[in-house]
Amino acid sequence: MARTPPARRIGGDIDPTSILAALPDPVMVVDGDGLIRFINLEAQEFFDVSATRVLGTKLTELIPEDSPVLGLLEQARITHATVCEYGVQVETARIGPHSVTMQAAPLGDPPDQVVLTIHERSIARRIDKQLNHRGAARSVVAMAAMLAHEVKNPLSGIRGAAQLLEENASEDDQILTRLICDEADRIVALVDRMEVFTDGRPLERQAVNIHAVLEHVRRIAQTGFARHIRFIEKYDPSLPPVLGNRDQLVQVFLNLVKNAAEACPEQGGEILLTTAYQHGVRLAVSGSDSRMQLPLLVCVGDNGPGIPEDIRANLFDPFVTTKMNGTGLGLALVAKIIGDHGGVIDFESVPKRTIFKVSLPVTDQNGHGEGA
Repeated sequence: MARTPPARRIGGDIDPTSILAALPDPVMVVDGDGLIRFINLEAQEFFDVSATRVLGTKLTELIPEDSPVLGLLEQARITHATVCEYGVQVETARIGPHSVTMQAAPLGDPPDQVVLTIHERSIARRIDKQLNHRGAARSVVAMAAMLAHEVKNPLSGIRGAAQLLEENASEDDQILTRLICDEADRIVALVDRMEVFTDGRPLERQAVNIHAVLEHVRRIAQTGFARHIRFIEKYDPSLPPVLGNRDQLVQVFLNLVKNAAEACPEQGGEILLTTAYQHGVRLAVSGSDSRMQLPLLVCVGDNGPGIPEDIRANLFDPFVTTKMNGTGLGLALVAKIIGDHGGVIDFESVPKRTIFKVSLPVTDQNGHGEGA
């Protein structure tokens, strides 16, 4: 598979490839044969593919052959000028339909390569995803309520009957009655875990130092399940407090860090914890005309193999898991808690780089959430 050619440095110490990779919009470089020579992380997320899969392959592997994007690229090559088209429909079986603005600009060296930029409202996409995550959490609430009422009571009767049978059963039959009791207990424990989703009480929130939360989570991890993993912390010390519930935020990031630790390789595992302030991110508050500011970004990353593509679209749904003995409730609970905070959770994943991004509201001077 072809690789992106080494980038020349400009200004002595600036790598153009690094600039393209850091841009917040999807960017690709396509050569005269229609082969993808470069794709940045935003483009990988937009098309839901990894660079290792598409570098050196035809652009038509991602988009249909009759797409107007191909004509735009050819026009840029012929005119040797930047070409822009608004309202371009990009649709694939993987990502569905999107209306975007496309810009094609000749690279110049080599002369047949064109830089293709896709402009879309990426924050809006994240918020749309969050609404889906909240819908998945609500489905768990309904399921948990049903299980609590319709399953636990019959299980209690089944277990009681098995215990009565065990008193007069033979040694071989006692093995079976004990199996019935153990399986009944296992199902009750699963229902108990799900009942946390049915807690509809108002969330008690106050000003919380997110760095204190992350430090607490890191200490727990490094004294237990993540003893063999190196932690890298890149914090913005000037961040204001989060408007949240400390215990629930600890639960969220402990879950994310535990997942990251389990994804890390046995040797050379790394977990990256970062915080940053992002401007202009707002989410409408359900049932009102107000909007919640979500400027505080917390990221948890790992250098594991990445999330399998076949579960990415449903990763926050209940019972979706890649773990051998996992229940698939951890990330569904994370989505619910972040939703209860009025926040947004999203992720990016390529081999050796998976990052979960959590956007949260901060407190104003009066200890309330900042509005717009």
